[in-house]
Amino acid sequence: MKYLSCLLLFVSTTLQAAMPPDTTITSADSLRKIQLTEVVVSASRASESILKSPVSIEVLDARRIRLSAQPSYFDAIENLKGVQLLTSSLGFKVYNTRGFAATTNVRFVQLVDGRDNQAPHIGAPIASALAPSDLDIQQVEVVPGVASALYGMNALNGLINILTRNPFDLQGLSIGQKTGINHVGDASISAKAYSETSLRYASRLGKHFAFKVNLVYQRGYDWVAGNSNDLNPNGNASLSLFGADNPAYDPVNGYGNEAANRRTLTLGGKRYSIGRTGYYEAEATDYRLKNLRGDVSLHYRFSPTIELAYTYQGATLDNVYQRTNRFRLDNYRLDQHSITLTTPSIQIRAYRSHENTGDSYNIRSMAENIDKSFKTDNQWFTDFTNQFNADTKAGLAVIDALRSARAVADKGRPVPGTPAFNDLISKLRDINNWDIGAALRVQSWMYHAEGQIEPTRVLWQRFRQQTGINIQAGFDFRRYVVFPDGNYFINPSEPGKNLVYGKAGGFVQLSRTFFDDKVKVAGSLRLDKNTYFDARSNPRLSVVYSPTETHNIRLSYQNGYRFPSLFEGFTNINSGGVKRVGGLPIMSQGIYENAYLVTSINAFQAAITTDVNTNKLTTDQAIRKNKGLLKKSPYTYLKPEQVKSFELGYKGLFFKNRLYVDADVYYTAYQNFIAQVNANIARGNNPDSLAYYFSSSTTQNRYRLWTNSQTRVYNYGASAGIRYSLTQNWSVGGNASFAKLDRADNGDGLESSFNTPRWITNLTISNGNLWRGLGFSVNYKHQDAFLWQSELATGNVSAINTLDAQLSYRAQALNLLVKVGGTNLTNTYYYTFIGGPAVGALYYTNLVWEPKF
Repeated sequence: MKYLSCLLLFVSTTLQAAMPPDTTITSADSLRKIQLTEVVVSASRASESILKSPVSIEVLDARRIRLSAQPSYFDAIENLKGVQLLTSSLGFKVYNTRGFAATTNVRFVQLVDGRDNQAPHIGAPIASALAPSDLDIQQVEVVPGVASALYGMNALNGLINILTRNPFDLQGLSIGQKTGINHVGDASISAKAYSETSLRYASRLGKHFAFKVNLVYQRGYDWVAGNSNDLNPNGNASLSLFGADNPAYDPVNGYGNEAANRRTLTLGGKRYSIGRTGYYEAEATDYRLKNLRGDVSLHYRFSPTIELAYTYQGATLDNVYQRTNRFRLDNYRLDQHSITLTTPSIQIRAYRSHENTGDSYNIRSMAENIDKSFKTDNQWFTDFTNQFNADTKAGLAVIDALRSARAVADKGRPVPGTPAFNDLISKLRDINNWDIGAALRVQSWMYHAEGQIEPTRVLWQRFRQQTGINIQAGFDFRRYVVFPDGNYFINPSEPGKNLVYGKAGGFVQLSRTFFDDKVKVAGSLRLDKNTYFDARSNPRLSVVYSPTETHNIRLSYQNGYRFPSLFEGFTNINSGGVKRVGGLPIMSQGIYENAYLVTSINAFQAAITTDVNTNKLTTDQAIRKNKGLLKKSPYTYLKPEQVKSFELGYKGLFFKNRLYVDADVYYTAYQNFIAQVNANIARGNNPDSLAYYFSSSTTQNRYRLWTNSQTRVYNYGASAGIRYSLTQNWSVGGNASFAKLDRADNGDGLESSFNTPRWITNLTISNGNLWRGLGFSVNYKHQDAFLWQSELATGNVSAINTLDAQLSYRAQALNLLVKVGGTNLTNTYYYTFIGGPAVGALYYTNLVWEPKF
């Protein structure tokens, strides 16, 4: 009840006496008006009715955003059909559809007005860094599943296209202020304030010129990643040491105590797995959030149908971000310049993105190297061994001796929060070498140009009239450039010179209607060539059958390829004592050929420990007995990833167009799935001694290699959504999506990170004008528990059940919209993935004022 009282407090302090009703509230047949005239562009790269789209597409327009129970459109996307959300931080949210989710989702594309707003060095967006302001949103379109036939490159799992308002169409000043509170009732931290201030100004100067400016300033305190579950609970199972007694304890969000920070010590004739102490994430980072982003657009219309637009977008971020490691972004900068020419049949666009990681650092490396800064691993484990032996010789029990040995080995260890500890953070965050420091110092650029023509719209209009065939064609060129900082990226072939990586491609799409426009058939073929790979073709074939205006059945087949991202191909970093190496031959020559699988090495070492501790063998005897468990890595250099997908769907309206139904089923097959494999190389040249090298962590080099799974992976799923207009203002809706990993032929373990709940469901009820301009909406979300697998952490994500709600009031006379609400109203903390933060309630108010001068 205390959480609901916070919400009621917001209501009582924000809502005032009743004002005249909002005459702009949509009428009884609003659903029909919206659905029959709703137009999308992302499904086919051309304007078309959403009902007749050849593939699944979800739309979030300005009206639905206003009525949503979430504080922003970026949050509201989570409740669209088939969308899975991963929350890495309060300022960093990642979307995915149809399986294989990851905190850096290189298989899902995020566009703003058709421009890819990814961070170049990782090949995926930094969440909402370059996303538009809430005040500038026209609509959001989500295409789940394969879209690479038209969009190329990474669009294997889907894409989001965020469309903004044209300053020719909407002028004036808009000001938004969100104020909220999170960490309510959090035992480890006091409640924190949240603020987001937005401004949009657009103006038209004469008949031909218009401009707009947007600014968003966001401040708050991030969600805390403090999961203390042990990732290595059986590290000393043969000695019956579990829980707090396990000297190889590895908490999910503790760093510096992981596999690379452990050694097997022989103590009193037994083999113990011992890890260094490490630090929790909250001790090694700053959770304060401060993000500033904005854009400026200049538009010139030569005629009502020909327009030239220049847009600049820029952002500076201070918040937590996650890849395999967790990062603190400080003074992180990302910007993009773009120019677009649009005519009725031609569109040409070019843009350049630049990324500078500023003063950011790796939280994992920070914790690890703080621990190592006061005492080397060799000295620490020596001190631990000597103290344990002394204590047990003096008659101390083993468990007490283990604790005493750790206390002695940790003597002089930096204490979190002290000046000495903070000085170390300041020092290490500026050392660009993760073996001894934690700095993230990356500068990268992406240059992109594309063009699209629809010749049958104007130039070949007579051809279209005679044949009924519509033709679209397009091209694109992309080049990545990254500065080799010496830690994250190096250029082994030309030291000192920038790394360059790119691709070029194009597509042709033909469509025609048959049987009095009741059947539409479309086919497209795309060809892409990458710097390091041969050309690959991506076809798509679709059929839409429309027996009436309001009922449409669709069937499509798509084939797609994904070239490795810049990071997957060229990375060269130390990650928690493991060297992560890109999968192109230029980066990893000689490693694949000599590597042994870590899974086999772990099994080998565990068998030795069991034989020594339980079966009374000597270490030498146990090594010789179990050496057959070691397996050489069968993996090799990267190849493009391939996917084939079939989809069947339906969209329609019932009951005098009050009920909207959208359903689909799909089946997808992956081949050459790009993944990482852990493999080690012995630190010795004698082949007869390999088993002895791999028996100890000190005589082998650890690698994490980008490669391709040898498995063919199959997954399938379905989704359905409905919206029903009950009365003039009441509406209800819901959706459900199902996803399942079907099977894996010749499974090798690399393909298993499906990371997707089987069921995600949403239920919504809303009324935009319940009484005199007062409206509300409530959304309930359920997400099944599922297995999360990643290089940072693996474990089961518990089921999620959240309730979001909002009250809105439109004061028409004041041009003011007041929205008061909360997400996760019950304040039940949950994780969206293992290794991420615990997400609680956010109670908020949102005021939008559009003054008329």
